[in-house]
Formats: sequence, structure tokens, C-alpha cells
Amino acid sequence: MLEQLWQAIVGLPHYLIDANKRIYIPYLLSAIVMAIPVYLASEQVRSGRGFAKFLFPKKVWLCQSARLDYVLLVTNTLIKAATFAPIVLTMVPVAIFITDTLEALFGAPLHLAWPSGVIIAVFTLMLFIVDDLTRFLLHLALHKVPFLWEIHKVHHSAKVLTPFTIYRSHPIESYFYACRMALTQGIVVGLGYHFFGTGLSMYDILGANAFVFIFNIFGANLRHSHIRFTWGDRLENWFISPAQHQIHHSDNPQHFDTNLGSALAIWDRMFGSLIRASQAPHISIGVGKYDAGHDSLIAIYGKPMLLAVGALLPHKLGKRLVQKQSVKKP
Repeated sequence: MLEQLWQAIVGLPHYLIDANKRIYIPYLLSAIVMAIPVYLASEQVRSGRGFAKFLFPKKVWLCQSARLDYVLLVTNTLIKAATFAPIVLTMVPVAIFITDTLEALFGAPLHLAWPSGVIIAVFTLMLFIVDDLTRFLLHLALHKVPFLWEIHKVHHSAKVLTPFTIYRSHPIESYFYACRMALTQGIVVGLGYHFFGTGLSMYDILGANAFVFIFNIFGANLRHSHIRFTWGDRLENWFISPAQHQIHHSDNPQHFDTNLGSALAIWDRMFGSLIRASQAPHISIGVGKYDAGHDSLIAIYGKPMLLAVGALLPHKLGKRLVQKQSVKKP
């Protein structure tokens, strides 16, 4: 256990040099580059010092909410190292189940003799699309299922957005996402084996899925920021822009449960939950008029569990527990 915790602590700086992590240095640098036109368009007097203040306003980066996000990156990493490894769902049984099911339904695996480059491209695209779809479905459930919302509310309780807000989540939600990842990989590997055999690989850029890398390099870190970067209505019908994700964090009830997608906007279009940036030019961040009360680590870790239990209890008992906490979904 102590070795796992130590390795987790030592591994934290590697987030900056791992292309599979959102705060990978090139992703952060690309976000800064993409912020330049926003700065030039919003400020009449421009300077290098002014741009630095535009990027890093103290009221955002040093406020209590942001400071909690920095701490949560560390504490959640330690919790994950101590608890997730032995119990998280793994890819292999899912892949075997998918393969066996396809064989039982449709007969022997096809093992199509397509050119290797085409197989790699198809497999890479499958990973990206299925990953994005399962993210959307889990995110939808986190918003629509009452006890799951109490867990997910931790992320939405951020009063400001920085690239570190992505790590503002309850450990239970992180566990769900870890299982989702294993489920996604198992489904795609099982499908890939049925159609193409064992020679499966993906196109990657510095170790990350090529499509994921492209998504992250084009301003993914602006999604959790005070910098409003929009891609225009046409592109925002297909891809979730940074400004669209900021709308997802809006405290306006008209914006609740919208723009749930990660990269692709098609899922929100299908479910009627898509809002383009042009439809919400002015927003403020939060969970609504009811403060979630997530102003300490104890509150962030403890309140959601109590409220989630309250949402699962019979109506009267659950209502009492929720009223005692004085927190509810607006």
C-alpha cells in the first residue's frame, strides 16, 4: 500500500509529460496560443504583461475554489492508488465476452484481410467514437440519476474554471470513469478481434490516440477556463468547443444538462441537449442559486455520499437527509 501511494506521488509530475493527460505541457501551450486571438479581440491596449494577466487573473487562479482543485488532484490520485487497482473493471473479460457473443450470434470471426493501414485507421476511429459515446452516456446518467448527480455535483461546484478543474471530481465518479474506460476498450477490442483478428493497433501521437491528441491540442484546456473560445455554429454542430463546455458549467437553469458531450456534439444533437456558443453569449459558473457547500475537502468527500444515500432512501427519509444538508439540485 505504501509503495502504491509513493509511486502515485512520484508520478504526479509525469502528468505534464504524458500525452494521455489533459495537462500535458504541449496541450497547455496550445491553449495559450489559442487564447491570443481572444485577448486581441477583447482588449484595446495590448502588451505581453497584459496578456499574462489575461491568462492568469488572480481572482481565478488563487480563489478558494481553484486552490481546492489543486489539492484534489493530489488527494484523488492517492485515493485512486490506494483503492481502485484491486477492484476496477478490466478490459480482458469484457473483450472475451464481446468476442464470444458475436461468435455465438454470427458464427466464426471474420478476420477480414484488409490492408493493415486501413485496419489500424478503423480501429483507432472505433476507439475514439466508442470512447466518446460512453463518456456521453455516463455523463448523461450523472446528471439525470438523482444519487449520481449528488456525486457529480462536486465537479459542478467549481466557482471558477482552470485546466485543473478536470480533476475536481469525487472518487466514486472517478471509479465510474475508470470502469467506463475498461468497458470501452473491451468492447472495441472484442469487435476488432471479430472483424480483424489479433493484429490490432492504433495510430497514436506520442502514445495517445491520434484523434484524442488532436482534440486535446486544439484547445481542450480552454474548456475549463475563463477564456471563451468558440468555433462557430457550423463546427459546433459536430464538435464541442471550449465555449460550449463552459455553458455546460453555467449556473443558468436554461443551461442545465446541456452540452454533455466530450469531443463530439452529435450525441447532444441526438438527445436534444446541444447549445451553441452563440445562443449563450454571457454565462456565470456554478450549480445555480443553491451553493453546493463544497468549500473543503471534508465537504467535497462527505456531503455527496450522504446526499447520494438520501436520494436512494424512501422518499420521506431521503428528503429529511437532504434538508439537513441544505443542498439540492436547483
